[in-house]
Amino acid sequence: NAAKSIETEDPAPLAQRLFFVVLALIGLGLVMQVNHAATTQDPETFWSQLTTQLGFRIAAVGALLAGYKLGPQGLRRFIPALTVLSFVALLLVFVPGFAASKNGAHRWIELPLVGLSFQPSELARIVIILWVADRCIRLGADVLDMRRGVLPMLVVGFLFFFSILVETDLGGSLLFLVCFVSTLWMGGADLLKVAGPVMGIGGTAVLLVVTFVGYIRNRLLMWLGSASNHQVERSADAIASGDCFGVGLGQGLYRNARVPYLDTDYVFALVGEELGLFGMLVLLGLFVAFAWTALRYVLSIKDRYAALCAFGLLLSVCVQAMVHLQVVPRLAPPKGMPLPFISHGGTALVVSSLAVGLALGAHRSKPDVSPR
Repeated sequence: NAAKSIETEDPAPLAQRLFFVVLALIGLGLVMQVNHAATTQDPETFWSQLTTQLGFRIAAVGALLAGYKLGPQGLRRFIPALTVLSFVALLLVFVPGFAASKNGAHRWIELPLVGLSFQPSELARIVIILWVADRCIRLGADVLDMRRGVLPMLVVGFLFFFSILVETDLGGSLLFLVCFVSTLWMGGADLLKVAGPVMGIGGTAVLLVVTFVGYIRNRLLMWLGSASNHQVERSADAIASGDCFGVGLGQGLYRNARVPYLDTDYVFALVGEELGLFGMLVLLGLFVAFAWTALRYVLSIKDRYAALCAFGLLLSVCVQAMVHLQVVPRLAPPKGMPLPFISHGGTALVVSSLAVGLALGAHRSKPDVSPR
């Protein structure tokens, strides 16, 4: 069949290929971020930004290598504790002293003693994938049972989903739900038993948020053409101005034309403006190579737990990239979601690298050694 035809006996070369694709993306992201800072910041601020970006990239490569060394099996015994800690971190975004509200959203935790802030929902997505994979393997045939298998996992999944949704982070919560449900399904759960509660409860929650949260409702109206937005329109203009080969690095005008977040949520527009269609195709080619190699890699892993973890972790990166690449050219409603490895931001970069690193370490697990 088709799946068998793209498997390989040894997944190690595919892991190596994925590693180099991620390094290429991290390198391209560094070029775009340094270029953006050089043309929007004064010299003193630029050097600070350069140091920060280099630090983020070094930390990302460190997370990639650490994840590879650990692999999903190395974290397996810590999964219960990590799951509890992740949920507590999601609650801390509302606790004074830890909460770091930005633009009216409560998505960040600030650690004053170390001078760091991070977005716990990014880390929670990784942890819940490991948790679901572990539960599915331990349950065995019981994963098909609604009361003993599916229902308890759905309760945990919805607790995390609603914790992210009320931040408010509709896009982040939907990304979480997609990764959770996909991993659960690939772990052996009956999709029909999962789909009903997810569509009923999750769908109702999303509908209520879209109806009663003004800025989210406006984003949907923008996509439908019933409302306009300076950022969305000018980002599309930035892409169009790039033509085939772009205006050149550092020559873009839209970053200084009050178009916000060109280095984060709309970084694909920055690539389109300065590197043109050629640059966008190179970037798309790297993510297509990532997705195709990831599929072949997952199918080639012999240990079921490791393969399931690798599937969920790599899927989370692919879906996040897909959303960003659809939002910027207005193929999907506006959503502030970074492009993995390219956008500015330490949490998303390091967590995405850690996710890929853990997935790359999956092929080192020996089959049939997971506890039941």
